[in-house]
Amino acid sequence: MSKFIFSSESVGEGHPDKVSDTISDAILDACLAIDPKSRVACETFVKSNIVVVGGEITIPKIGQRPISSVLNIENIIRDAVRGIGYTNDDDVFHADRIFITNLLTTQSPDIAQGVNAKQAAGKKTAEQGAGDQGIMFGYACDETPELMPAPIMYAHRLGRELTRIRKAGKLAKWLRPDAKSQVSVEYVDGKPTRIVNVVISTQHAADVSHATIEKFCIEQVIKKVLPKKMLTKDTEYLINPTGKFVIGGPQGDSGLTGRKIIVDTYGGSGRHGGGAFSGKDPSKVDRSAAYMGRWVAKNVVAAGLATQCEIQFAYAIGHPLPVSVHIDTFGTGTVSDEKILAAVLKVFSFKPADIVKALKLLRPIYSKSTNYGHFGKTDPDLTWEATNKVAALRKAVG
Repeated sequence: MSKFIFSSESVGEGHPDKVSDTISDAILDACLAIDPKSRVACETFVKSNIVVVGGEITIPKIGQRPISSVLNIENIIRDAVRGIGYTNDDDVFHADRIFITNLLTTQSPDIAQGVNAKQAAGKKTAEQGAGDQGIMFGYACDETPELMPAPIMYAHRLGRELTRIRKAGKLAKWLRPDAKSQVSVEYVDGKPTRIVNVVISTQHAADVSHATIEKFCIEQVIKKVLPKKMLTKDTEYLINPTGKFVIGGPQGDSGLTGRKIIVDTYGGSGRHGGGAFSGKDPSKVDRSAAYMGRWVAKNVVAAGLATQCEIQFAYAIGHPLPVSVHIDTFGTGTVSDEKILAAVLKVFSFKPADIVKALKLLRPIYSKSTNYGHFGKTDPDLTWEATNKVAALRKAVG
């Protein structure tokens, strides 16, 4: 019998890095709502009462007109911050009082010619190419109904429930937007068996006691959303372990788009290619191909071909086909990994244009993906969670 403990963390919408992700994805969605062919690479930096946005945006539909003629970037940013909940009178980082610096420009024509679906000098094909080189991973397992690793899904549940209660504004009016959660799960022979400990750090108003926060988090959050059979008399609860968390969000720490890539994916259970998601349109394979990887891996597990599946593939900028594709089921496959790979390559196309079409990625849907993980959600707009290729995979395997 083998035993080990594995931990994963999540962060709330008010965490400085997630504030940045939220703003970047809000700007992306606004661009796609105007023109589905928009090219967006938007980075956000937040600190104290300052927001800086930079990067490249091209909206073909507006031609040579300035972006400001169709997008009010300042309003988009303030609305995003307001939606998170930074509207309390004592907030230094307040939706109506932040100072905004806009450093957005248009996309480099050198990048555009490699990505666009047309021939250009030195480009080997007229097809749409990958927006950059890089490696991407997708992962799925049978530990939860969402076919995601248990530790990250449990950590997300805690953060989501804290936010739901905070925004409802009735049960705990002292809650503030910044929060982190972490869950450690013991595995026996590869299966999750019990929760060893739970960590919650939540920002709060100055006039609430630590005892109140601790009791609330244990009784109204942890025990309400985590599986009862996984919580035991030995489960340890660490609630605001520093004792005080009044100063939070961008007032307490700086935030940057793309710094929570493990929170965004599999909590460390599956590998990550290194590319961030938020603020990037789907021509950037960092995002679209990672979504593709999740779609493939989830369908492999849902088809009963394995209880764990990880897929890796890689691209060269401007080139439409991946330069490599690899499948690993960690010895859990009902058929060989070679057969599963052959079936995957038969059922799915990994060309960037085909990924965008198959997953319907040219829609303003990305704000739905920003918080509590890009994977494991049930929203039908997040098409990479669909298990609609199960029958095709089974048939391809034979």
